[in-house]
Amino acid sequence: MPLRHQLLVFAILAAWAFNAVAIKWGVDEMPPLFLTTLRFLIVALAMAPFTRIRREQVPLLCKLAVSFGLMHFSLLFVGMTYSDAGTAAMIVQLGTPFAMIGAILFLKERITLLKATGVLISLVGMAVLTGSPTLRSVEGIVLLLLSALGWAITNLLIKKDNSLSASAMTGWMSLFAFPLTGVMSLLFEEHQLSALQHASWHGWFALIYSALICSVLAYTLWYWLLRRYPVNSIIPFTLLSPVMAILFGVVINGDTLNIYKLCGSVLIVGGAFIATVKPEILRRFRVS
Repeated sequence: MPLRHQLLVFAILAAWAFNAVAIKWGVDEMPPLFLTTLRFLIVALAMAPFTRIRREQVPLLCKLAVSFGLMHFSLLFVGMTYSDAGTAAMIVQLGTPFAMIGAILFLKERITLLKATGVLISLVGMAVLTGSPTLRSVEGIVLLLLSALGWAITNLLIKKDNSLSASAMTGWMSLFAFPLTGVMSLLFEEHQLSALQHASWHGWFALIYSALICSVLAYTLWYWLLRRYPVNSIIPFTLLSPVMAILFGVVINGDTLNIYKLCGSVLIVGGAFIATVKPEILRRFRVS
């Protein structure tokens, strides 16, 4: 991979990592479900009109709107109100081992001892991370774990049916998810318009950044890279994103570091790396 494409990978990961900080800014000023609804509306308007879907793809989009839109994104935004940016990003990283467990249970895929060890290490890391004082309640942990589960379910759905292009999936899933999160916001939140009117530049920046920079631009570039290079040559880099999120949280938001967060993060990222990277890639780093 040329240096310019390696730098592009790191730029995309940095954009995703900073999204955790941006979301935290946003949910501090606007109701989280309302913020999620506005995000989906912007993404849908930016992408859906320029892509086409077939009638038989509508059921899949409905499922994705629930798993990725309502479950993953909505619960991530709500969970952010109970946690700092870095810790939340690290918990959602558990979507990787959750997806592997789901593939074993529902897709009948086999798992090697090495991958099973990686999954177990990640789950131990989650247990350690729950001792961090930056996780202020059990509700926050549950919401973020369910968000990770939503991400895992989404990957299993796409694995079974990958007929949708990345841009079509992003745009139309957002269009289908928009009314779901909107209804949830109406039912469980209040003063949405007042919060929008009184939001500072932090809140508006969080909305625009999450929708256009993170979803539309970063994901478009990411899928462009996936078409050019083998998946296993760039997927391991994604494990750097939650680490960057923690660093951004410390530097920009003044988040604290503690032994639980450090040890838990190392175990989660290390376990996910072991679980996702093929043995032949690991052998490249073996000292001869």
